Formats: sequence, structure tokens, C-alpha cells
Amino acid sequence: MAGVVGLSEKLGAVIGIEGSVIDVQFAASKPKINSMLKIGVDGDIFAEIASLTGSRTARALVLTPSPKLKLGADVVDTDQPITVPVGNELLGRALNVFGDPIDGGATLEHLERRSIHGDPAPLSARNVDSTMFVTGIKAIDLLSPIERGGKAGLFGGAGVGKTVLITEMIHNTVSEYEGVSLFCGIGERCREAEELYRTMRETGVLERAVLMFGQMNEAPAVRFRVGHAALTIAEYFRDDRHLDVLLLIDNIYRFVQAGGEVSGLLGRTPSRVGYQPTLGTELAELEERISSTDKGAITSIQAVYVPADDFTDPAATHTFSHLSASIVLSRKRASEGFYPAIDPLKSASKLLTPGGVSDRHYKIARDVRQTLAEYDELRDIIAMLGTEELSEQDRATVAKARRLERFLTQPFFSTEKFSGRAGAFVPLNETLDGCAKILSGGLNEAPESSFYMIGSLSGAVNLEKTKSV
Repeated sequence: MAGVVGLSEKLGAVIGIEGSVIDVQFAASKPKINSMLKIGVDGDIFAEIASLTGSRTARALVLTPSPKLKLGADVVDTDQPITVPVGNELLGRALNVFGDPIDGGATLEHLERRSIHGDPAPLSARNVDSTMFVTGIKAIDLLSPIERGGKAGLFGGAGVGKTVLITEMIHNTVSEYEGVSLFCGIGERCREAEELYRTMRETGVLERAVLMFGQMNEAPAVRFRVGHAALTIAEYFRDDRHLDVLLLIDNIYRFVQAGGEVSGLLGRTPSRVGYQPTLGTELAELEERISSTDKGAITSIQAVYVPADDFTDPAATHTFSHLSASIVLSRKRASEGFYPAIDPLKSASKLLTPGGVSDRHYKIARDVRQTLAEYDELRDIIAMLGTEELSEQDRATVAKARRLERFLTQPFFSTEKFSGRAGAFVPLNETLDGCAKILSGGLNEAPESSFYMIGSLSGAVNLEKTKSV
């Protein structure tokens, strides 16, 4: 290779460019997988070695595309993986995949840096006790409880309150668990990232949170690696600071998409439905780092997009195999003013079993779901004939269901400035007590509006006991 002979061991040159993939030949060094390269005279173009094509040649993914990238450009092999800074100074900051601030704040060059390619906690170090991560949000804690150290999927389109729900969970984690929250935006639009940062700052939760973005306009390698970078920071707070970490990922499907783009650029033969052949492995490498240990726990809530609502799609099936709970947001419930707009019949959790939660919790959750399901079946009859044509038992079911629907709404701390309602964190026992009283039928004569947008039942007004029949 002309121009490379005589260079020092770690130097090389670009010998091929195809999109955001480059081929590099080195003078003497034997490159390593995941090693970061610096390209150009100023070394301001970064790439990561993805495959080795020879003893001194490698194929790398460009992380920072630039017009200055050209054939023959100088390459320096750092012999180190991509690293991100770790430390308490990250709280309140917005970062990119390299851990560099994108919020206009002070630099973080003085902090310790760690590789983004971490290993999952060994099985011997994991906490196998399934304990519940109480969010303080009634609809989630009751019907789709989240496991501490587990992974929950958040299903919802635009405009149904996903960002508000994420912001509220961050607030409750900070205030009740004295932990930290980490938001990882994979393929986020610039508008969404800016709005989230501004909302979190205005609601006062940014000080105990870290935001990391690999935005939609960035290279596929950035979107593919930003999740690993976020997990490295989460592992620091769990293992070194012994804190509970709430990791929110939006959107895990875009991680799969980025992996598909990377796979195609590297020339790998596509697998079923055009996905990369390494889909399962890549997803597992990310998901298995989310766990609970004796030092702390990383609990993850991940937004999940299901392509064409096809739950047999490989991306969906591989993702679902890692989830322990699913929270489904309903546009219909949002249009009716029920916030959070969580669909109580479609949301579920593996923890909601007699062995996973208390017997009382399991029984009340089952009765609530059954009551709401019966009401759902009666909606068409009510729409056509009215409640007068229902049997006395069905009328009682409808009365309980309508009050349960309203009781499962809740004012959020993150919306206090907009709604004028004080936010409420509802302990699990108060959620169960309120649902139990409504299910007993003793509040069927109370106005339905008394149950709307309250915290615990003690916050309701104008409650009247049913007269004895």
C-alpha cells in the first residue's frame, strides 16, 4: 500500500469507502474488533472496527461522517474501544454516544472513562428475588407491576402521553428511591430530544437524570452503539454508587433497525424478513446487561414499536422474549380524557401471579380486570338501549367499572403547571384499598366525578355510602 510503508505501527490509511463503511489497511499493527480509529489530519473523524478482513486490514463503521473523509486519509488505531465518562457530574446533562455534552454546558474531560462494551453481571452476582418496583402510578402498579431489575415494554403512538409517563417515572424514581434515571434516545428526532430536555428541566427532575441521544440524523453506527454507552453509565451508578437506576429506552425497535443497517453495510446476508442474521445476539448483548444485583438494580422501561401491528415479526418476538411486563397506551382512552391512557385489559406483567405479588394484590387485580372486561362487553348494549335495559347485576358492574376507570386516572407531578392539579404518588397499599372499596359496591352511589384525577381514595370528595337495600 503506497503511502503506508514506513509508518509507525498504529498508523494506516483508508483504502475503500462505501457509504459509512470504510476499509483500512495498517502498516504493521494487528487491528482488534471494537477498536476505535481516528481518521484525518486532525483526527476528528471517528470509526469503530466491526470486522477483520486480513492480518492488517479491517472494515470499520464511521461514527462521524465528514466531507473530509477520502481515500488515502491517515488512520490512527487507538487500540481502545469507545469510552464514555462516568461520575456524578453527569447528572443533569445531555450527552452523545461519546459522552460529550450536547447541552452547551461544561466539558467532562476530567472524568474517568469506561468502555461501552461491558459484560452482563455474572449469574452468581445477580439478585434472584423478584421484588416489585413501585412507580406510584396506580394503573401500572395494580395491573402491570414492574419487576425491580426487570424490563417493561411501553407501547404507544404519538400523542397518547408517552413522554409525560416517562417524565413522571423519572420524577418518582428520584423522589422515592433516591436513585437516578437515565434516558436513552435511539433514533430520536431533534424536536423530541429538545422537548424532553426542556420538559425535564421545567419540571425539576433533570438534576437527578442523565440524557443520552443517538439522533435520527446520525450514522447508523451511532444509533447502534448509544444503547451500550447508556448502559455503561447505568452500570456505574448501580455498581459504584449502589443506586437504583431507571433506564428508559426510546425506541428499542430503532436499535434493531440500526443493527440491520450496520449488517447490510458490512455485506452480511439478510435473514428472515430482511433482518440481520445476528438480530438475536445483538439484542441479547444489550438486554442482558439490564439486571438487579446486591449492589443495586437497573430497571428498564422500553418503548416498543411493532411493525404493521404484526406480533410475529422477528424484531417483536425477540424483544418480547426479554420483557417481563407490557404497558399499553390507548388512543381511545386518551381521547376520553383518561390519563395516564393505559389500557387495563391489554397491559400485563409476568410478576402478576400469586407467587410474584401478594395474594391480596393478585385477587384485586384479577377482579378489577374482570369487572372492566364485563363492562367492555356491555358497551354496545348500553350504546343502543341504555343502562335501563340491563339487569340489576349488570348495572352494578357498570357502576363499579366506571368508577374504577376514573380511579385509575391520576394527576402527575410533571403536569402540575399545565393542569393545575397537584401531583400524587400513590403507595401500592392505598391503590389496593381504593380498588377494594369500589369493587365491594359500597361506593356505587357516589358521583363518578369524585374518583377522577385523584391520588388515593382519601383524596376523593362527596363520597356517599350506598344505602342499605
